[in-house]
This record gives sequence, C-alpha cells and structure tokens, in this order.
Amino acid sequence: MISSPISAKNLCVLRGDNQVLDNVSFTIDAGDIFALLGGNGAGKSTTLLTFLGLISPSSGQALINGVEVGADIQGARAQISYLPESANLYPHLSAYENLEYFLSLAHISRSPEEISLSLDEVKLAPEARKKPLSSYSKGMRQKVSISLAILRRSPLLLLDEPTSGLDPLAIDEFNIILKTLSNLGTTIFMVTHDVYGACEVAKRVGLLRQGKMTSMFQAREDQKISVDEVHQAFRQSQAS
Repeated sequence: MISSPISAKNLCVLRGDNQVLDNVSFTIDAGDIFALLGGNGAGKSTTLLTFLGLISPSSGQALINGVEVGADIQGARAQISYLPESANLYPHLSAYENLEYFLSLAHISRSPEEISLSLDEVKLAPEARKKPLSSYSKGMRQKVSISLAILRRSPLLLLDEPTSGLDPLAIDEFNIILKTLSNLGTTIFMVTHDVYGACEVAKRVGLLRQGKMTSMFQAREDQKISVDEVHQAFRQSQAS
C-alpha cells in the first residue's frame, strides 16, 4: 500500500542555465492538503506542471502513487483533476452543459441526479445552474470546476493559485469545499502565494524560494498552522 499518493524526490528543473527547481522534496499523504507557498518566480507552478507531465525534470522524480510521471504520463493524468488559476470553461454554456460536455470528453457517464448532487456539494445556487457561465463570478466558475473533479472521482486534485481574484466570502466557501473533499479522502496539492489561505486549509505548508524548499510547516493535531510563523518565514525569505 502506498501511503503517499504524491511525492517529489530531489526534483530539479533546468531551463537553459536557470535552475528553476533545485532538489525539491516533499510527500503528500492520502487525504491531506499540502500547500506550496512562494513568491512570484519561486518555482511553484513549475513544480505543479512537472506533476502534470508538462515539464520534464532534469533530475529527480515526480511520483504519482509511486510511479514516475514521465514513465506513465497518461496513467498519472487519469488520476488527477487540475484546476488552473483561470478555469477553462465555456462561457456560453451553463454549468450543467459544461459538466456534461467535459464528462463526455473523458468518456464518463453521470446521471442528471449525480450532476445536481455535485453542484449541491459545492453550494452552487440552483437558480444559477442553467445560466451561461458568462454571467458567473470567478468563485462560481471555480465551483463548477470543483464539481467536475467530484464527478470524475479523481483521487488527486492539483490547484494553481485557486483563490486568486476571489472575494473574502468566496475564499471562505472555497476553503470549506477543499476541507470537505479532504475529509472524503481526496489528496490535494495547491500552489499559492496566499499565506493566510494556505494556513487555513493545509495540513502541511512548504515554503519555496528561488527553486529551493526553505521551510516546512506541519499542523499540530486539531490546530491550524500558525499564520504568524509562516508569514514571518515568508517575509524573511523574500528579503534575503
């Protein structure tokens, strides 16, 4: 049995002469939320794209359930739902139509009742579900994307700056959804520059600076990671 569905082992990525990732290592246990925190250019998105098989490491390994992503890219992607900073949904289609379309592309059959239930789980208002997404806020579009992940029943969820551009209420709602998915067994890997959001939901937070993992924070039992502690470390990393 593999206890860590997602793990990086001495992950290095070179782009020309630029060392984008430098011996980055971490593990994410089943059902945990791990946040990779860092400023612009720290290497967060590069790490995420490596797990999606869109960037090849120069050395080290990105592992999904113990299998190197590069050795079985399609197998790795089959286990993952990916939510980019701006969800790629069709604005002229409704929530139902978007979900039905993307499920059909993945050859996944779900009943109308299952689709409605998934939208209930992300708390998308019933009166909005048949309206075109062009009328949605970013937070509402994020809910549709999370609904798609629920319907795909993906065991792993990868998020790139998921709360960027959301208002405080939408962030709170989004964080509740992530915690619910985690409690149901979904393993979540998010990259963000939001210290407060990372500490709110994550069991572990890794701090990345110029491609190197400089700190790792662990939530104590029944407690959240200290925002003050992480914020101080984050500020020091940016100043040094």
